[in-house]
Amino acid sequence: MDRRVAKEFLHIRDWLTRAGDIVDHGRGAYQDDPLLQEAGDSLMMKLGEAAGRLARANIEPPEGVLWTDAIANRNWLIHQYDEIDRALTWETLAGDLASWRAALAGTFADAEASLEQGA
Repeated sequence: MDRRVAKEFLHIRDWLTRAGDIVDHGRGAYQDDPLLQEAGDSLMMKLGEAAGRLARANIEPPEGVLWTDAIANRNWLIHQYDEIDRALTWETLAGDLASWRAALAGTFADAEASLEQGA
């Protein structure tokens, strides 16, 4: 695996872990805490940017992961920030991104191994 691609996947892994940390606080805490909401938005924007980089590098996502969805979500959050639906962002954090973490687990392991070999 290309070094830049491997690093991108490990960034994604770390952001998905942080998204899981937000979800661990619970839906009520998320709905009531603007800081958690902003943190979730930031993570989703970073994931969308990384997805765009991987798509431009012709890296195919595993089944259950769509780069196009992450890119579209990023664009929405950045450009329609005044129309964000917190119920929808919660579903993205708690549902979609949790399934991404599972679908990408093997890729994350490959990325780590690739970087260890190149070290």
